[in-house]
Parts: sequence; C-alpha cells; structure tokens
Amino acid sequence: MPSLSAEQALAALNARIIECNRCARLREHCISVAEKKRRAYLHWEYWGRPVPSFGDPSARVLLLGLAPGAHGSNRTGRPFTGDGSGDFLYPVLHEAGFASQPRATSRNDGMLLRDLWITSVARCAPPQNKPLPQELANCAPFLDEEIASLPRLRVIVCLGKIAFDGFIAHLKRSAAEQHHVVSNENSQSAPRLRSWKFAHGVEYGLPDGRWLLASYHPSLQNTNTGKLTREMFLEIFRRAKQLAAR
Repeated sequence: MPSLSAEQALAALNARIIECNRCARLREHCISVAEKKRRAYLHWEYWGRPVPSFGDPSARVLLLGLAPGAHGSNRTGRPFTGDGSGDFLYPVLHEAGFASQPRATSRNDGMLLRDLWITSVARCAPPQNKPLPQELANCAPFLDEEIASLPRLRVIVCLGKIAFDGFIAHLKRSAAEQHHVVSNENSQSAPRLRSWKFAHGVEYGLPDGRWLLASYHPSLQNTNTGKLTREMFLEIFRRAKQLAAR
C-alpha cells in the first residue's frame, strides 16, 4: 500500500483531532462558550470543537502555540484567527513572508501560509487559558504525529513557556522511543534538554540539525504592555527564515 503524502497525512490527522473527545472538561467548556457566545459575535456559528492545524504541508517552520482562544479559534475554527493574538501575529507573518495577507478573520478569508505550519499543544480552548497537565498529555500524541508528518521541518518556534515545555516533552518522548537517552552516541541528550530554559529570543540546536526558537506569546497581556513588541516578534520570524534556509 503506498504511503500517504504529507498533505494527506496531515489532513487525516486534522480529521481525527476535530473528532477528539479525550478531555470532558475542555469539550464541555468549548460547547458552553459556543452556545452562550460573546455579544459581539451573536451572529456567528461558533466552531466549538477541537481546532485543526493550519498551513503548508511542505513547511520548514512550525509555529507552536498554547491553545485556541475561547472567542477566537473556538469561534472561527482556525489557529490564531479572530482574536487579539492573531491580530498581532498575522501582520508579522505577512511581513516576514509566511502569510499571504495581514488579516485573519475566518476560515474562509483566503489566507494561505507559505513554508509555515501552525499548531498548538492543546487543541481545545481551556478555561482561563490554562489546560491541565493531563489535558496536555492527552493532546501530546497529536503533536508527535504532526511533527513526524512534516518532512521538511527545520525550525520550531514556540510561543510562550507552555508551548516551549510541550516541545521539550516531545523531544524527551522521541529520545526515549529511539533509545537515544541510553545510547553512547546520544548520552548527553537528557542533560542538555534539562538545561534548556524558556526566554524570549533563545535558540537551541537540536541533535538532528533542526532548531528550536522561543518567543513570548502574542497575548494582549504581553503586547498591550510592551513586553512583546512588533519588532521583537518580527525578528523571531526573520531568524526562523534564516535558519530554515541553512
């Protein structure tokens, strides 16, 4: 039987993500938000389900976020679409050459990504934007499969500490699976991962030649206070593009 292309594999994974019911608390919360709605979006039919990933299956850069926003992605059904974080993110992606347009409003707005795939460590909007450890663990196999399905992946950009920790956990799972931790050749993998700390602008070279970058999350709390500026954010994606081209 012929193997699936990256596009087919990622589409099949997204279909399973949309139907996921592993976390009762999250599903109840997403449905409740979708039914009550926010006054500004009363005319919207909320997505209200786990949010599938979005982008270019041939991407060399993966953008890893935290979780869908209750009235953003949980409403529109596409990552970083329809809320303040996306309003800050997509203009930067457009300027950096990753997005076809600067505004993201709905799944049908014509947005295309080039060389970029967007996903998150949690696929359902959590109460107070805080998924529980078990909920993150329930989503982790999706991330593992997703990364394995991106054949040209060179750079991972993590937005915020939870996404950063989620990717480190992925690396540890992968190392254990491949017995890297106990092999002589990769005996330094575990200590190295333990020493990696989240901070804006840090970059780490992975044993397989890929790169990990980290940025503050483009939440309104960070962007409205100036903790994360447009130029700071744009520099992350300029650097990602440089590393991807190596």
